Amino acid sequence: MSDTPLGLGFTPNEMMTIAASRALTNDDVCFVGIGAPSAACNVARLTHAPDITLIYESGTIGTAPDVLPLSIGDGELCETAVTTVAVPEMFRYWLQGGRTSIGFLGAAQLDKFGNINTTVIGDYFHPKTRLPGAGGAPEIATSSKEIYITMAQSKRGMVEKIDFFTSFGHGEGGDHRKRLGIDTAGPTLLITDLAIWKPDPVTKEFTVVSLHPGVSRQQVQESCGWVVKFAEALDATPAPSELELETLRDLQARTKAAHEGTGKTRTA
Repeated sequence: MSDTPLGLGFTPNEMMTIAASRALTNDDVCFVGIGAPSAACNVARLTHAPDITLIYESGTIGTAPDVLPLSIGDGELCETAVTTVAVPEMFRYWLQGGRTSIGFLGAAQLDKFGNINTTVIGDYFHPKTRLPGAGGAPEIATSSKEIYITMAQSKRGMVEKIDFFTSFGHGEGGDHRKRLGIDTAGPTLLITDLAIWKPDPVTKEFTVVSLHPGVSRQQVQESCGWVVKFAEALDATPAPSELELETLRDLQARTKAAHEGTGKTRTA
């Protein structure tokens, strides 16, 4: 679905990235995941939130990459950061010290309570697919003040029960986080290529609050592995602006050129 043109001048993946970027503000200190979260965070930085502080797991603080990093060890992050600290300081002082307002994560598998699997598909000892693993995501999920998640929808990605519990969302729902002594808000926003979701205030089950342009309720349900709940007052996600699309596409073009070894021209 993510690469299929909508016939509206942008793709579902572009809509997802831009919708996710809009959730960020100038005042945020954001712990950034690689992939879709990184794209969203940097579009925000290059458009409406130039003063956002982006932190990557390798210890880079206030980074402003000209191209999207391949990994947390990408030299682009350190080269453009305000400072780089040791990983223990990153986690103990910045993350566990409560100085991160948003943890922005992706997921291979996700359940309706925002629990994330990035470890393995299938049985752990005889997996169908071995995934990249946890990294710092479990700590990000419990120590950041809020968690935003972005992923393309599919029935194998959005499942009733994840195959492996990598990062804690809302657990079994309700007050499960509180009962475990976790005092951060957990997942407060899910942005997919079809819709924007927020957790129900009581049950904590993700509920669709906004449909992207050209998307129906049926499409959302058909690409989700659980019975979807929709808000009574369902919004329509505003289409990407010309500036948002141009910024994202330029960023992706620079990234592709750099990673293919054809060079790049730094814009800042």
